[in-house]
Amino acid sequence: MDLSFLPAVNASLNAIAATLLIVGRALIRRGRIDAHRRTMLSAFAVSSLFLALYIAHKVSRGFESTTFHAEGAAQAAYLALLFSHVTLAMTVPPLAITLVVFGLRGRIDRHRRLARWAWPIWMYVSITGVVVYALLYHLNPVPA
Repeated sequence: MDLSFLPAVNASLNAIAATLLIVGRALIRRGRIDAHRRTMLSAFAVSSLFLALYIAHKVSRGFESTTFHAEGAAQAAYLALLFSHVTLAMTVPPLAITLVVFGLRGRIDRHRRLARWAWPIWMYVSITGVVVYALLYHLNPVPA
């Protein structure tokens, strides 16, 4: 089965998640708790769908990676971005699950404390996911 369309879908899901995270944060700052809850649960669902589709794509390709063909400083910058993205991406599922559990159980103080540093990580991972996609599939130099 050809799943070559999934990187574009996954980048779109990352962009949607980032948008929902921004909206969710704005809603809670306005005191709109129910709208915040719905929006953040949507961000969680979109990110979960991303993860499932990302794994499906990796499995379909035998875990082969797409190579970024730049050299020198451009390659070093890409690898630094990729390293930070992947490293922080591994923290998002447990952080997001914990945030959801705290929020739904009414443990708002714990939810708020965790969200202060988990939200920027989740945002960074969502945005850099789109950037990595653009670099690999649209801005990747032709190999020499």
